[in-house]
Amino acid sequence: MKDMTIPWTVLVLIFISVTISAVAQVTLKQGMSSPAVQQGLNGGWLEIVIAVASSLYVWLGLILYALGAVLWLGVLARIDVSIAYPFVGLGFILTALFGVFLLGEAFSVIRFVGTCLVVLGIILVTQGC
Repeated sequence: MKDMTIPWTVLVLIFISVTISAVAQVTLKQGMSSPAVQQGLNGGWLEIVIAVASSLYVWLGLILYALGAVLWLGVLARIDVSIAYPFVGLGFILTALFGVFLLGEAFSVIRFVGTCLVVLGIILVTQGC
């Protein structure tokens, strides 16, 4: 049977990749919520493209997302995708927490329960490693 132990270096790479991707989501949200982009969304397609392309937060979010993806490629090069992918669920948790604490978004009981179920799923899936 193949050894499924995840090296600590890969776990660190997973955490960094997922964290960067979560920060990217919050950064993209910040950019898309800016008054300039919101105003541009009321125009035609050209105004929308210009408004979105003019947002530094959108660009930063895309760059962070690309960096997270490159790091994730390093994860996939080292462990099976069936082992790696459940850790993407950590991104749901981090993104929700960043949304609450950085953007002031609401976090209801239902969202809390759903987030706990994601954590439970990650735990259950990784137990077979």
